[in-house]
Amino acid sequence: MMDIYRILKQLPHRYPFVLVDRVLELEKGKYIKAYKNVSINEPYFVGHFPHRPVMPGVLIVEALAQTAALLGFDTLGITPDDKTMFYFAGIDGVRFKRPVAPGDQLMLEMHVERVRSGMFKFKGHASVDGEVVTEAEIMCTIRMLGEDD
Repeated sequence: MMDIYRILKQLPHRYPFVLVDRVLELEKGKYIKAYKNVSINEPYFVGHFPHRPVMPGVLIVEALAQTAALLGFDTLGITPDDKTMFYFAGIDGVRFKRPVAPGDQLMLEMHVERVRSGMFKFKGHASVDGEVVTEAEIMCTIRMLGEDD
């Protein structure tokens, strides 16, 4: 539904911070399902942890936020440019259920809970092999940047 080339047009992130590889499903204003292939070549595995590599929980949450941003831009019908940013505004109810390791495919699912005054609230989870590894409620906002930003 959305390959990496389209994702790169929608997100300002670049390697090593693009944490969504493909969007599988997207229902405008409601739901998105995407994934991140977790490779042993990820730069964070060098130090987290060399003897037993584990994907940092904050990066799993970031992957969920990037997935939410893709849904937010699609919901508003906009393609971001240099003046448009989708900012993390808050996070609630984060739970980490189990570690994510090299070779895992991290499935990312987010639902729009509400949209008010440019503020989005999403709820969703990340899973591996059908088992939830992280769940969170994420608030984001879209901002148009001025020349001074």
